[in-house]
Amino acid sequence: MTDVRTRQRVAIVGAGAAGTLTAVQLCESAHRRRTPLDLVLIDPAPEAGRGTAYATRDPRHRLNVPAGAMSAYPDDPGHFVRWLCRHGEPTVDGADFATRYRYGAYLADTLGQALVRAHGTVAVRRLRTRARSCTGTPDGRVELHLAAGGRLTVDGAVLATGPAGATAGWAPAALRTSPRFVGAPWAPGALDPVRDSPEDILLVGTGLTAVDLALSLDRPGRTLHALSRSGLLPQAHALGPAGAMPAPDGLDDTSLGRLRRVVWRHVSRSVRTHGDWRPALDSLRPHTARLWRSLTPQEREDFLAREGALWNTHRHRMAPATAEHVSRARTARRLRVHTGTVTRVTATGTGGLAVELSDGRTLHVGWVVDCTGPGRRLDDPLWQRLFASGAAVPGPLGMGAATRDGRLLDARGRTGLPLFTLGAPRRGELWETTAIPEIRVQAAELAQQLLPPPERRRAGRRPVDGHGQPLSTRADAAAAYRSGLDRVLKVRSGAEDAFARAVALDPGFALGHAALALLGHECAAAVDVPRALADAQRAARERADERERSFVDVVTRRVTGDDGDGALVRHLREHPGDALALAAAVPTIAFSGVSDLQDADALRLLELTSPVYDGHWFHTSLLAFLRQEQGRLHEAAELAHRALAAEPASGHAVHALAHVHYESGAHEAGRDWLDGWVAGRGRGAVHRAHFSWHIALHELALDDPGAVRRRWFGQLAPGRVRGMRALVDSGSLLWRARLSDSWEGELPATDVLDSVAREVLERPATAFTALHAAVALTAAGDLPALHRLRDHAAGADPVQREVIAPLCEAFAALVEERFHEAARGLDALLPVLARVGGSAAQREVVEETLLYALVAAGRCDAARRLLDTRLNRKQAPRDQRLRATLPS
Repeated sequence: MTDVRTRQRVAIVGAGAAGTLTAVQLCESAHRRRTPLDLVLIDPAPEAGRGTAYATRDPRHRLNVPAGAMSAYPDDPGHFVRWLCRHGEPTVDGADFATRYRYGAYLADTLGQALVRAHGTVAVRRLRTRARSCTGTPDGRVELHLAAGGRLTVDGAVLATGPAGATAGWAPAALRTSPRFVGAPWAPGALDPVRDSPEDILLVGTGLTAVDLALSLDRPGRTLHALSRSGLLPQAHALGPAGAMPAPDGLDDTSLGRLRRVVWRHVSRSVRTHGDWRPALDSLRPHTARLWRSLTPQEREDFLAREGALWNTHRHRMAPATAEHVSRARTARRLRVHTGTVTRVTATGTGGLAVELSDGRTLHVGWVVDCTGPGRRLDDPLWQRLFASGAAVPGPLGMGAATRDGRLLDARGRTGLPLFTLGAPRRGELWETTAIPEIRVQAAELAQQLLPPPERRRAGRRPVDGHGQPLSTRADAAAAYRSGLDRVLKVRSGAEDAFARAVALDPGFALGHAALALLGHECAAAVDVPRALADAQRAARERADERERSFVDVVTRRVTGDDGDGALVRHLREHPGDALALAAAVPTIAFSGVSDLQDADALRLLELTSPVYDGHWFHTSLLAFLRQEQGRLHEAAELAHRALAAEPASGHAVHALAHVHYESGAHEAGRDWLDGWVAGRGRGAVHRAHFSWHIALHELALDDPGAVRRRWFGQLAPGRVRGMRALVDSGSLLWRARLSDSWEGELPATDVLDSVAREVLERPATAFTALHAAVALTAAGDLPALHRLRDHAAGADPVQREVIAPLCEAFAALVEERFHEAARGLDALLPVLARVGGSAAQREVVEETLLYALVAAGRCDAARRLLDTRLNRKQAPRDQRLRATLPS
């Protein structure tokens, strides 16, 4: 095994998309594993990430894959979309098609960010030249010979050279030597004379290259001719999702004839079911490489001859906007598509070309542009010398190079030199290997091969968290993690910074990344949640024990909505001493808790974990909160005071006591005690605004509108409170004040909405957040946004589908003054509202909205009964006033 302390040197020949993605994966893997790495990028291009595909500045040239499938990371599919949102396109979503130039900028920036993160571990050099050849060294390394002179010796090299160049073998000799022939249309300046010419143009080829050039060269008064053997243009992507379907049975029967029948039946079934063939073809994508490898050479040639063009035009599609432009050009006869080949070319007296086609027609054009796409044989001088020396051999059907998992095979069929490749050069063995979704996976796999295995933990005792749980990290990172965990358990600020410090000290610390992802998801901390989650998953695969891997799985499921609650409960049964998991499970203040966790279930969870904590103040604080939820207020108060005696900074105990005061109707005592705590020890509480909200609830109950307004503007107004706390506390308080006639004048609800990200309002990750988003949008009267939230909830997790979506419908009815309908919907939801999590005091806002709807609908008897129930539960001067105002 290579010593991880030995500095590795890796070269990447080619800095286009494939080379850049490989560099990103190498930087991040080296940083995570703490493997010193010298990385050398060899490419004459002025900027990394663009290559030929993403250098075009024409805004009409768009990606032919939706943005949601173009992330640089296979385990973080939304990365590119989030980048676009942060870089001037806040409304973009995964179904949009970005420009090619924009994507090149994304790749360059992603590499830059990876280098910044890996600073100190990875040193990078950029050589603006080409590698002309390479040879092995006696010690098993590679020596690259550079076109600019000099040699470079490396431990391994990745040949990310892209596809082979077009050969123009179809063109008659008279055409290939003509100055009116453009054989390399993407070369800088190659199309300048063509654009400036008013003459007609022949594009040979009808694939995506021809489409892009047709967009650039289309102009009134000019006819563009596109010619290919099939005469087929790429199909368009659907305007919206057409549905999904599984791959068909029978794909293991690898005879090409049988596969044809299976696939055609599958396409027919897709058309019948979805009205579209695309779901059928998309379902084959994960199986394409396996199916291609299973075919014999003769079957592959047969497929290319009979179905190759049909496959390519349906598999590699145009963006809808591109397809619309092409359709308009064809309708206007500015673009004409022909089927056939070029048989003869002669120069005309006017300087143009007469091009004779195989069907007997002659086209008179000013220019002929080769759009036939890449050739089969890699023609770069580096590849040619590798083939000539036997260090590499062509791939199947002469396409690309032969490899074993990306490492080049030599003439004897062995992995000789440490040379690797990815993307287009693997086309012969994988067929579908030129798109970003395939290349990014290959890049990640190459990084694992090129770098030594992760550092093995030395024998001895591991550091532990504050509750004795071992941590797979070093001592300084463990200390930072303990600080973050302590702050979470006390509900103090600074946890996010402490966890961030832990992963900065040890980028391979899975629990640190998972804790950040959990804070971002549950508490709206300023964390890139998908990114933190992907980092946690990568680190867990490389270096984590069973408990840590289980916790990463819990956070993953919680973020994605894939049975996160069940996984969390199972995790606690196996690992009852995991305090962060327990904090996430029991709904108090820091986290939303487990959905559908009834009081008895939560109590059993605390009983299960009780022996591990043995009366610890944190466990006692959680128990105090559960007891008040059960209505056992006296016992809850005793437990809270016991926890505070052991740890005066326990925010959970303070929160439990705040609820005891509110639910018992001790509004004056609760107001005064909590006001003193917020002004004193509570200054460092991460959820200080929530405690201010509790004080304001007392003031609302005491029917003191002036105090409520002062509290809101002094401690809860946006600017003082931001993000999730503004939504949950400030927004709900405003609405409750409005419902009970405790707010005069205009309600500043839009200020709350402006302080919260639009994604949180309309696409919340949890039902708890969605409830408060619905309240704030209702307070602002924003019906369109309320409908968008409803639509999101209808396609989200079960709690959002079954509780939040109908809640949005009821709130919308209220905004539209359909009060009877609103009251009916709200009343039906009260029994199941606990499923959204949070506390009874927080969910009470729905009951108060129901009371308002009943009064507005003229259902005073029902309103009176509801008020009597509330007053029996706890006394409140405000409820007494409201009841007194109801007509008999």
